Amino acid sequence: MAEKLDVRREFDGYRARQGIFRTVTVPEMAYLAVDGRGDPNTSPAFTAAVETLYPVAYALKFALRDETGLDIVVPPLEGLWHAEDPAVFTTARDKAAWEWTLLIHTPYPVDADAVERAIARAAAKRPPRIDALRWISLAEGRCVQTLHVGSFDDEGPVLERMHREAIREQGLRMTGVHHEIYLSDFRRVPAERRRTILRQPVTG
Repeated sequence: MAEKLDVRREFDGYRARQGIFRTVTVPEMAYLAVDGRGDPNTSPAFTAAVETLYPVAYALKFALRDETGLDIVVPPLEGLWHAEDPAVFTTARDKAAWEWTLLIHTPYPVDADAVERAIARAAAKRPPRIDALRWISLAEGRCVQTLHVGSFDDEGPVLERMHREAIREQGLRMTGVHHEIYLSDFRRVPAERRRTILRQPVTG
């Protein structure tokens, strides 16, 4: 029987509770990544990014299982969100101004060769943005995070509380970019039941 790895169970950074703003230390981690810009509800590039990441992530899963005996539970989709004015996420909610990078974590022992093989294997399914896919390393370090339950459109007040209360009251300041981890598959789960980790790297 193959050894099974589920990052949601193994790594503290994939745990959060609603209403609790917790400080965590996130180690350097590797991800499949596709960049884009604009409203995720209407941008064809956003949908295409999702449709590109998953085939490669599953190709990695099956290759690792066959080659090493390690069976990876494909990690959840994640997103980095940034803009020149942070208010577009909290009060203005100007989705057209959002820039994003969609991610899927690639746990050890995935390496560059394994990613290249997975891209070649997945290319047969013609993922729409395969040429834009990158393999990146992200070192976030100290972060504040919480769990949001509900629609993405209702995140604003939670983020406002995180930025203005939870982070400042600890004598910290924001650094890096806003990070979301989609514990629920938003393609299938109703908006009111979606569970999303909201994370903000900090320093201080």
